[in-house]
Amino acid sequence: MVDSAPIIYFLEGHRTLAPRFGEVFERAAAGDLSIVISTLSLAEVVAGPLAAGNDVLAETYRAALTHGQGWSVVPVTEDVALTAARFRVRYRLKLPDAIQLATVVTSGAHALITYDRDFSSVSDVRVLT
Repeated sequence: MVDSAPIIYFLEGHRTLAPRFGEVFERAAAGDLSIVISTLSLAEVVAGPLAAGNDVLAETYRAALTHGQGWSVVPVTEDVALTAARFRVRYRLKLPDAIQLATVVTSGAHALITYDRDFSSVSDVRVLT
């Protein structure tokens, strides 16, 4: 599973951070691995273009994340919400971060790829930064 920030860095061509995560997205495009994101990530990724008044770019990002080769979106279900609540209490995380962790667990993903240091104390889920 990939957290929102690496996706945003890659899509926006961040000078130093886009290359750090680029291989993951290139391997998904080649069919070598699958990327899972939560509906929360979808909202966070399209928020930037929408805030800039760029509906076309927001739709392009949405299409890439929901229909791109190797990508799947996991909804925030009741199971995700309850698992997130447990993670939120256990690690004192903000709700969005807890939802990301819960999505890893409930989707059966191998790890969470992130650039968020708030996950540094997490031991239940493999976190790759």
